[in-house]
Amino acid sequence: MTEQTSAPVSPEDEARIATAKKRIGRSAVIGAIFLMATSAIGPGFITQTATFTAQLGAAFAFAILVSVLIDIAVQLNVWRMITSSGKRAGELANSAIPFSGHVIAALVIIGGLAFNIGNIAGGGLGLNALLGIDPKVGGLLTGALAIILFLIKKAGRVMDVVLVVLGVGMIVMTLVVAFISQPPVGDALRQTFAPDTLNFATITTIVGGTVGGYITYSGAHRYLDSGHTGPEHAGPVMKAAANGILVTGIMRYVLFLAILGVVASGVTLDLTSQAANPAGQAFGAVLGDAGLRIFGAIFWAAAISSVIGAAYTSATFLSTFTRRLAVGWPLQLATVAFIVVSLIVYLSIGTAPAAILVFVGGFNGLILPIGLTVFMYIGWFRRDLLGTKKYPLWLLIAGTVVTALTWYMGAVSVGPIFAFLGMGA
Repeated sequence: MTEQTSAPVSPEDEARIATAKKRIGRSAVIGAIFLMATSAIGPGFITQTATFTAQLGAAFAFAILVSVLIDIAVQLNVWRMITSSGKRAGELANSAIPFSGHVIAALVIIGGLAFNIGNIAGGGLGLNALLGIDPKVGGLLTGALAIILFLIKKAGRVMDVVLVVLGVGMIVMTLVVAFISQPPVGDALRQTFAPDTLNFATITTIVGGTVGGYITYSGAHRYLDSGHTGPEHAGPVMKAAANGILVTGIMRYVLFLAILGVVASGVTLDLTSQAANPAGQAFGAVLGDAGLRIFGAIFWAAAISSVIGAAYTSATFLSTFTRRLAVGWPLQLATVAFIVVSLIVYLSIGTAPAAILVFVGGFNGLILPIGLTVFMYIGWFRRDLLGTKKYPLWLLIAGTVVTALTWYMGAVSVGPIFAFLGMGA
């Protein structure tokens, strides 16, 4: 029996293979940054921003500042731990505390489903404002387009390109509206650090809509696909996470300023009716019909990018229960199934879309401290799982403080969050 050997690879072929791997890795890194960013500035955040800016005015700037500071502590820790270990969040958590990963995975999947229903609802609202079509039909089209994306063979690379285009487009359009609305920037800057009003339910909801639930892990899970894992890549990982936080922070504040300019001018936004679309009203007040169309484009871009992020990240947590869904075509099909379920639930319920978008932010804010507690335990006591004994002390302290803060905010905000929807405490 003769032994078969593979043909030698030429230096030219080796160079081409290395270049292809580098390109794929770079695409995954950029995709991770924008997956986190677009997930954190989805339709839920846009609706929450319009709602709370109308209620609190310039004082809402403080909630945005808190959300960014929490974002820094959460994302830098989560990205670093997940990429250093080379394991997804559920698997890493199980390695530290048996079955804790299953608990986190179940909560993230449930929260991701709730969020995705809201994201699809946001897609319906966006297309309604942009094209005038029925929100249910718009939600159906949004979900269908996301499904088509994940049925493409190279879904990961296509997803990266789509997220970058959508993210840049949202920022540019919002900047234009913020400039035209002429907000009271001085008052906003003052209340960013010294607010006239402090509302923990608002902060918890906005944190949940920008950091909580699946958003906590979306970028880190995508970064794993770059292949740049292990403690030796901690520097580039931290840089990528910081870039993602910078993008989301700019977008959050610019959107707030755009709506603040409208509210400060004396325009009253409808926050209570079944057809309430406060963000759309704000954009319409600035630019009339054109503003409503621009809002529709921004809102739809935010919605479909968040549908992609919620579905992909929630599906990656399914690998906590079965390794068969870890990568490749099975992961793509699981993602498609997640979108289909979200779409069916959205089409069958009658809750006002804006109410869904605000509620799911609060719900995910209540999930956030559970996962953070496990990760802080790993950082303090199970660094062996990260492949190194070294870990920045300042990052652990910041993460621990934020974990305690999110527990406190969640505890004092349960009643107000549900009361916002008239559901009772």
